[in-house]
Amino acid sequence: MATTSNNYAEAAMLIRKPVAEVFQAFIDPTVTTKFWFTKSSGKLEVDKTIEWTWEMYNHTFQVTAKEIIANEKILLQWGDDSESQVEWHFKTLEEGAFITIQSTGFKGSTDELISQIRDATGGFTWVLAGLKAYLEHNIQLNLVADRYPSGLS
Repeated sequence: MATTSNNYAEAAMLIRKPVAEVFQAFIDPTVTTKFWFTKSSGKLEVDKTIEWTWEMYNHTFQVTAKEIIANEKILLQWGDDSESQVEWHFKTLEEGAFITIQSTGFKGSTDELISQIRDATGGFTWVLAGLKAYLEHNIQLNLVADRYPSGLS
């Protein structure tokens, strides 16, 4: 994960499961929908554009896998901007899998950059926490859905 500036967001966490199981949780939408988005147009595959939907927010987003190395790395183009990327790194530890997610390609004024980096860091932290609860304890915490409940302005 080499970045050329400090304009990136990062979240990381230990998941006490084998790295192959954790890696598959991000590739296979039948698992990912248990802790992140609610619908997907398919599994992640290199050079294939996939749509992810968060039905609770009526929001659909496209990602394109640029690189997938089994149990080691996933690199996605985030949306239609080729500079906007999200990269997962998976490391096997004695206790389980350590995942680092780094998001790059933010643009805008200083205030806009700070807001985007804060939102991405927080968002990916919720994703990792939800994954941890699901894989380790078979609990769906609904963290992403509950972050912005209806009724908030």
